[in-house]
Amino acid sequence: METVTFATQSIWTWWFAIYLFLGGMGAASISLAIYTDLFLKPHKTLVLWGVIGGVLMLNIGSMILFIHLLHHAAVLVLFTPFAVLNQPSAWIAWGTQFIMWVQIAGLLYALPYVRESPFWLDFPIAGRVVQSAPFGRVVDFARRYRRLMAWVAVLSGFGTAAYTGLLLQSFPAVTLWHNPAVPILFTVSAFSTALAYLMLVMILFIRNHEDHALQVMFERTDVLLLAMELFILYVLFHFTLSGSESGYRSATLLWESPLWLIGFICLGLLLPFLVELQSVLKGWSGKAPMVVACILILNGGYILRHMFMYSGVYAFPW
Repeated sequence: METVTFATQSIWTWWFAIYLFLGGMGAASISLAIYTDLFLKPHKTLVLWGVIGGVLMLNIGSMILFIHLLHHAAVLVLFTPFAVLNQPSAWIAWGTQFIMWVQIAGLLYALPYVRESPFWLDFPIAGRVVQSAPFGRVVDFARRYRRLMAWVAVLSGFGTAAYTGLLLQSFPAVTLWHNPAVPILFTVSAFSTALAYLMLVMILFIRNHEDHALQVMFERTDVLLLAMELFILYVLFHFTLSGSESGYRSATLLWESPLWLIGFICLGLLLPFLVELQSVLKGWSGKAPMVVACILILNGGYILRHMFMYSGVYAFPW
């Protein structure tokens, strides 16, 4: 009879946590900024911050993953739809398509705003490129298919955020990862951190008093997302504690870690939830509480993924 043993995985660690964090938040930022501009309130500046910031996050995260690939040339296959058709169960293939299309559609949606922005027009080289005839033809194409680009970006952004959890959920040897709550948790966390990023941009850089109603809407949405995260964590750990030995050991590692209890649960979830709830119900006299809350949410979003990587316990002989 084969003996079952356990070991904490040491391959996917902090670098993969950065990829999951930046990938989910970047895609959700693009999705939220474009959705806001199209359906809630026209906001060119927020689109530029959301799309350009989101594309940078996605590229930094993807570069970290690319560096750690065993076969770097294999990524060329993933850029084609054939990877999905040949291996529809491979979430890395689906994720690559989502990441690629959210960036293409997001940038095309934002290009007309780039051409209208004095910030970009004033750059010595970039300004000439933005005002050139070829760039203008691309802008005309983007304007003509604006709503199509918006929907491709929004749906691909949601797909990317969900994929970060689905990728982990596809590993049956780690009970902490292989449960249905993980994709939901990571998707909710991605949109919560994206809202925190966009609110920080609005408070610190855009600083437009006409955005107050939009900021309040973002705060209310984020309060609900943080509450959902707390509920999902409650369900997830009941699942792990009452399931296999692998899940029990992972849950024990998490709940005995000060970084998880204090850094994520207390400072990354509960405190920002209370600060945003107070802002929604009565408001704050200054900007500092919301700035701190947003920073804590971003920090908590990374710690969530960091601790999930370090607490993944394999069950052998998987």
